[in-house]
Amino acid sequence: MSDLKTLHFYATPEHKCSYLEGRNAQTLFVDPHVEISTEAYSELSDLGFRRSGRHIYRPHCKHCQACISVRIPIDQFKFSKSQKRVLAKNTDLVVRRISPIFTQEYYELYAAYIEARHADGDMYPPDPEQFNSFLVDGNQHTEFIEFRNSHGRLLAVAVVDFLAQGLSAIYTFLSPDANRRSLGNYAILREIQLCQELKLPYLYLGYWVSECRKMRYKTQYRPIEMLLDNQWVEVAQP
Repeated sequence: MSDLKTLHFYATPEHKCSYLEGRNAQTLFVDPHVEISTEAYSELSDLGFRRSGRHIYRPHCKHCQACISVRIPIDQFKFSKSQKRVLAKNTDLVVRRISPIFTQEYYELYAAYIEARHADGDMYPPDPEQFNSFLVDGNQHTEFIEFRNSHGRLLAVAVVDFLAQGLSAIYTFLSPDANRRSLGNYAILREIQLCQELKLPYLYLGYWVSECRKMRYKTQYRPIEMLLDNQWVEVAQP
């Protein structure tokens, strides 16, 4: 196990930015060969790092600060009327927490989601090895939260990491034909409720980029805190 003082970091060469068209990006990685304790991972999360499989990283672009880490302070969060409606229309769903695992059912839902919603992204085309390396592999306390309807059909899976100070929302994949349920929104609301139940103060939502349309949903949750100049600051109107 390592703490922050003994960790080594590696910067990648410039590569195509995943969020902003026509821009290059650079990424800072924690040494992937070192086992990271929950405590160190939690500290890294407070410094703006994220996890993807066995890799813990954050943007490291020299001339761009567009990627901003965001989190929800749970004690201050209030469910809006529209969010309460989303919770109400999904009361029939059965929610279960399990350890990360590959199953054909999970993979087929993941593949359908990527193909329908993210055919223009880095994860297209999906494949089983990608699913495992992204969502199953890793040395952290991770859980899948699955959402099924009353007939047992799998509708969504939210992947979360447990930190000392909260939950980190890693990814959610869902049925492309269940739009009326607002399952992406519902998954975040249930993660907030889980934080409340476990008395965890923060839900980390990853990066917010003002110019990236797919990330605008993150500022629907208020209040929201942003990591600005290495300080977490509550922002009234991003």
